[in-house]
Amino acid sequence: MYQGSIKELHQQLINKERSAVEIAEEVLKHIETVEPKVKAFLSVTAESALNTAKQVDTKIASGESIGILEGIPLGVKDNMCTKGIKTTCASQILANFVPPYESTVTQKLKDAGVVLVGKTNLDEFAMGSSTENSGFQVTANPWDLARVPGGSSGGSAAAVAAGECVVALGSDTGGSIRQPASFCGVVGLKPTYGLVSRYGLVAYASSLDQIGPFSRTVEDSAILLNAIAGYDNYDSTSLKVDIPDYTQYLQPELKKGLKVGIITETFGEGLDSVVAETVQKAIALLESMGAEVKEISCPRFRYGLPVYYMIASSEASANLARYDAVKYGVREESEDLLNMYTNTRASGFGAEVKRRIMLGTYALSAGYYDAYYLKAQKVRTLIKQDFDNAFADVDVLVCPTAPSTAFKAGEKTDDPLSMYLSDLMTIPVNLAGLPGISIPCGFDSQGLPIGLQLISNVLREDVLFHVAHAYEQATQWHKKQPTI
Repeated sequence: MYQGSIKELHQQLINKERSAVEIAEEVLKHIETVEPKVKAFLSVTAESALNTAKQVDTKIASGESIGILEGIPLGVKDNMCTKGIKTTCASQILANFVPPYESTVTQKLKDAGVVLVGKTNLDEFAMGSSTENSGFQVTANPWDLARVPGGSSGGSAAAVAAGECVVALGSDTGGSIRQPASFCGVVGLKPTYGLVSRYGLVAYASSLDQIGPFSRTVEDSAILLNAIAGYDNYDSTSLKVDIPDYTQYLQPELKKGLKVGIITETFGEGLDSVVAETVQKAIALLESMGAEVKEISCPRFRYGLPVYYMIASSEASANLARYDAVKYGVREESEDLLNMYTNTRASGFGAEVKRRIMLGTYALSAGYYDAYYLKAQKVRTLIKQDFDNAFADVDVLVCPTAPSTAFKAGEKTDDPLSMYLSDLMTIPVNLAGLPGISIPCGFDSQGLPIGLQLISNVLREDVLFHVAHAYEQATQWHKKQPTI
């Protein structure tokens, strides 16, 4: 069900064609209808959503002007702390956790008057590529309910694709916004590392995690990034930079002389032929729009996957040590402290989380640190150098977002390595701290969406938005909606 873009809804509100309460009620009713099939939300915050909507309507009735995001329905991935609203990270170990504070991003959006309609499902602690690792439920892809929506932000991607909210927030550690955006046929942006505060985002891998928006259009992503980007005293990795109005870069035509680089290493073994063909057509369209296209080699790109699983698992091992049954979360009472720790963690964590904790603990242990973790960090530097060299020649890099379209639920659950390959194209971007965006660029023969990934240099979200919007305006892919 199409709800309209942010600007369309904003115009309807200020023209008094629809009230914020009417929009909220319509969205909540739609959630009620499709949620039994899609299962995108872990909790729906109907009461607070309607209260916020009423406040927006009161402002409009009294003649006050409203901001662009006031009254807009939003979903938030359930690994961002929301004061007074349960935040579970889709894990049994946090099944009863209600944060006493608000994350910076959700506070900013609250202040902007956004209507939070609920917290979305994810792979437990954001560890996964299909949202099948949730401790509570499996989310379905709105385009084909037998398939996965991608992960780990699958709930947010599915919610936007299914019209259960206008925009949503996700987090991206190795592709967890872009890959589900590709699978669900929506726009997904992973900003430059440090551009958006991570305060209140439950940590998975601290040097890689980044919050970003899901939307149906590039413009909506730019509007949402305007609201959440910026320096934060509470986040020591937050960047002190001026935040431009990203919507000013949304032009229907490409800038003259724009250089686009095709990452040669992303076209080869393991890439679905239909995905390759569709992405090549998208690149040809960019060329016909005036872009100067050339092939660019990033020779260490293929090492991204093993490097990521060393670094991310090591950081996860350290970050998840805090879940000790003492401070918060569930507790398995035992006869002594050690058994309380082990029993709680054994029952509270799922299989994938345990796998990554063990892998990370091993990589950080004495005798193995230099061989695994340190070596992975060195290769990470080389991957970053490849990108630096590439951006000396081109303005933006292009490649497929994912090696395939959405796979069937249960298809890869018994083969973790096959599942990990889903993030092959997206991981190097996180390792280098770069911004990347996935936009719809076509469909396969089964009607499943295919995503085009654009990557730019650090803090060059302006270039991403410019190219993504121009491509979007030249095509109709973003206007297609699943029927559920």
